[in-house]
Amino acid sequence: MSARCAVCGGDGLLEHLAVAGEQGAEGLIPTTDRFGTALSDIVWCPNCTHMQLREIPTEAELERAYGAAASDDYVEEEAGQRATARDLLERLERHAGKGPLVDLGCWVGFLLDEARSRGWSPVIGVEPSEFASTYARERLGLDVRRESLMSADVPAGQQAVVLGDVIEHLPDPGTALDRVGELLAPGGAVMLMLPDAGSRVARVMGSRWWSVIPTHVHYFTRKSLTRLLDGHGFEVRHLGTTPKAFTVRYYLERIGGYSPPMSRALVAGAGAVGVADRLWAPDFRDRMVAIAVRK
Repeated sequence: MSARCAVCGGDGLLEHLAVAGEQGAEGLIPTTDRFGTALSDIVWCPNCTHMQLREIPTEAELERAYGAAASDDYVEEEAGQRATARDLLERLERHAGKGPLVDLGCWVGFLLDEARSRGWSPVIGVEPSEFASTYARERLGLDVRRESLMSADVPAGQQAVVLGDVIEHLPDPGTALDRVGELLAPGGAVMLMLPDAGSRVARVMGSRWWSVIPTHVHYFTRKSLTRLLDGHGFEVRHLGTTPKAFTVRYYLERIGGYSPPMSRALVAGAGAVGVADRLWAPDFRDRMVAIAVRK
């Protein structure tokens, strides 16, 4: 096989999951109801445990798709998104003093807005989606640039760089970390949030795991992410789980990716007992956060 592992460079990739399919009418958006579908089958590296698409799209192809991405789901779930952001920023602040912060792939900017309110300054976002970057600028008054994540004109000397649900979407994650290193001040930290393909849930569910979706190019394990960070000049200081807070209704609606009738019944039941709009952050331990500092 000609494909090489994006983490260790090995060429002995093995067939892992047959999941190739069409991305669907919704295109490449941050949320989806279609689980178990990817743009190519997934291969596995026995050397570092990393998983990735057998055929990786070009950066230009993905940028075009993400530029047109639009979704109201996260906007409607603002309270939960902000609660999740506050928890993450609290962890980040244990390893990096407050100062300049850039969020690469900031979507509608809730984490940036929370960082600003906690004293990080200045805060800058980069977001290729016209929908999301416009929301962040016009509704939240944030400095969010609609540019390519890896070539945006962002000043160096950042105290922190955030990549939330981003690195698994990038064709060349190593080059992305090199770019992050150029942006960080000495002692600065990068914080990454992403699915954990080595988790028990991911292993048991296989191709039906809810993170096997058309937007994902890479499937990191804790081992492969740590190796990638180490190989690009970072020392991991924190590695843990990071469940997202959404309403009960939101989570039950996602079950529609497996069984629409069951999802509708559960949503109706939650509404009947008055818990549908309650915030919920179940920790399935299949989503990780890594905080690393430049060596």
